[in-house]
Amino acid sequence: MNRINLLGFTYLRASRKGLFTFYVQIKRSVDSKALQERQRQQMARGLPKQKPIPGVKQVIVVASGKGGVGKSTTAVNLALGLMANDMSKSVGLLDADVFGPSIPKLMNLKGNPELSDNNRMIPLTNYGVPCMSMGFLVDDVAPIVWRGLMVMSGIEKLLRQVDWGSLDYLVVDMPPGTGDVQLSITQNIPIAGAVIVSTPQDIALLDARRGAEMFKKVNVPVLGLVQNMSVFQCPKCNHETHIFGSDGARQLADTLGVTFLGDIPLHITIRETSDRGQPVVISSPNSPEAAAYRTVASAVVQRLQTVSS
Repeated sequence: MNRINLLGFTYLRASRKGLFTFYVQIKRSVDSKALQERQRQQMARGLPKQKPIPGVKQVIVVASGKGGVGKSTTAVNLALGLMANDMSKSVGLLDADVFGPSIPKLMNLKGNPELSDNNRMIPLTNYGVPCMSMGFLVDDVAPIVWRGLMVMSGIEKLLRQVDWGSLDYLVVDMPPGTGDVQLSITQNIPIAGAVIVSTPQDIALLDARRGAEMFKKVNVPVLGLVQNMSVFQCPKCNHETHIFGSDGARQLADTLGVTFLGDIPLHITIRETSDRGQPVVISSPNSPEAAAYRTVASAVVQRLQTVSS
């Protein structure tokens, strides 16, 4: 009898202990969820509210996970391709690469922007495209040695203190990577969609994937991937060589479940016209290279219509 009572007491005591432990675990879980919710609300209050850029209907960001894949050249020819496909559309170009601005060179623009009556910077214009870049505000060869807060202040000025007039599209040439500038832009303005540029090379595709995933995480629609430098054609024998690999970006687009927007070849005409500040869509409008950019621009417009409907 004593043994039974002892066992019963031991069992009862163990049961009470188990219930207490279970209660503590539930309470901690509830407290943790409540803490996470409070933190989420505090972070949301701390984030800047998205405000559209006055006069701009849709913002398209052109991004890449790494540098050297032809992102800026793609952004410039995309902007010109959008206009070439529909002359009724007005397109602007914003260079958000504070440390390595390329738009002044690619668009053959120099000088400082003038100020409008409401004290906003007036973009410099060439080929019918108004452009703004940090390169217009600093000396050509002067290094921009800024800490994070200064970079954010510069981006804020480029976003909010420019008089764009009336634009159907503003194409933003983003810096490479997934850092402060990308987050600041996506948090400050509503973005219609992101275009990811990559070569077919495996190392470039790894970073392109990170870039696409970043935009998904911040709820920016990924319009699709552009495969730049897809193939080299020998000018003498017309033999095609896939220097950086074949169809890597197309396969990545399938993996991510996003649209493949098109191929841009590795061609000397694109390089030469870019270096002269005469983008191929403008300087060689009937060339296969210009046609490739216009095809990408057409695919971007189709995707914008899809994601907005």
